[in-house]
Amino acid sequence: MTHTSHPDVINRLKRAHGHLASTIAMIEDGRSCLEVAQQMHAVIRALEGAKAVFIHDHLGHCLEEAAGPLARENRAALDEFRQIARYL
Repeated sequence: MTHTSHPDVINRLKRAHGHLASTIAMIEDGRSCLEVAQQMHAVIRALEGAKAVFIHDHLGHCLEEAAGPLARENRAALDEFRQIARYL
């Protein structure tokens, strides 16, 4: 199933892929440890961003769809769950 956020997730993963390729090249070229660590950090941040968008999209669409029509009080619980999931 494709969601509206999937193109954004793909772009984020491509960015992570580019950062990872750069990291590998930097190590092969003997770049400084500081530069390599900064690049590794960029890879991790890009992956974390992609993961967050993907999971929040899942919570917003797939989980709600599986649960069916929600009563007003249950919708509030789902919204709170979405908010707390941002801290994962």
